[in-house]
Amino acid sequence: MKGTLTPSKLALISMIIGLLLVSALFAGCTQSTTSTPVTSAATTAPVTTVATPVTTTAVPTTVVTTATPAPTYTATEGNLVAYTAASLSGASKTIGPAFTKAYPGHKVAFNLDGTQALKTQIENGAYADVFISASNSYTNTLKSENYLVNDSVKTLTTNYIIVILPASNPGKITSLADLAKPGVKIAMAANTVPVGSATMTVVNNTANSTYGQAWKNSVISNVVTYETSEPAVASKVSLGEVDAGFVYQSTASAAAPGTYKTVTIGKADNYLQTYTIAIMKGSTNKAVAAEFEQFMLSSAGQQILAQYGFTAP
Repeated sequence: MKGTLTPSKLALISMIIGLLLVSALFAGCTQSTTSTPVTSAATTAPVTTVATPVTTTAVPTTVVTTATPAPTYTATEGNLVAYTAASLSGASKTIGPAFTKAYPGHKVAFNLDGTQALKTQIENGAYADVFISASNSYTNTLKSENYLVNDSVKTLTTNYIIVILPASNPGKITSLADLAKPGVKIAMAANTVPVGSATMTVVNNTANSTYGQAWKNSVISNVVTYETSEPAVASKVSLGEVDAGFVYQSTASAAAPGTYKTVTIGKADNYLQTYTIAIMKGSTNKAVAAEFEQFMLSSAGQQILAQYGFTAP
């Protein structure tokens, strides 16, 4: 019949289609394709990042006090080591040469510090021939701990408390009452320092006798620094960092004229600090130590102490 596909024609058509497919596949596999690189017109420059250091000021939350290492002294024949309360700093400059003059060939080296610090240094093994304390309590402690020659412990001198002001008197303080004025800056020694505990006794006595508890509270609130030695309190005043400071009257007496103004404290409310002197049991210079103690208790030694504002035992 016309137009009818016979099996043979179908087979022929299938073969032709198959050949065409194989040719197309072969052509696709052998065609060479060239990739054209894409060039960017803009050249990207390397980016250099410079870090700007950020300075951060840290606000300290804890005040760290670095203790001064204990001075190291060794026993030297004829040369005495005297661990001495810091409030004798001024007098020591005269005591040393006077002792050498009285006992030729003998010299004294003073380790001047707060009595509480001297006690700690001795307990930690520091060498000393003589101990001069501004507090009986520390003397008694060392005596009980067997550091002192017991029968050598003697009362040396005494000292009262006084208030010193910068010469310019920026706080306009004329009496103890003014210490309670708002904005007044006061320096005291810490309570562990003999002059510090004596100061608190004076403040309590004055509050009880004259100005009352409100005055005391205001004075304490005006304290801006508690120092670890009596000369440190005086230094704060002389530098003008505070308006007033509680120190021993010997410090005011030893200062150059015009250094301070003072406000005295009546004896009824004052505190009489007693100083002691003793020979160290571990001293290898006990004979020289005995000479030094004898000199300090003699009229010559007592005159020097009086010259610097100390009072009789």
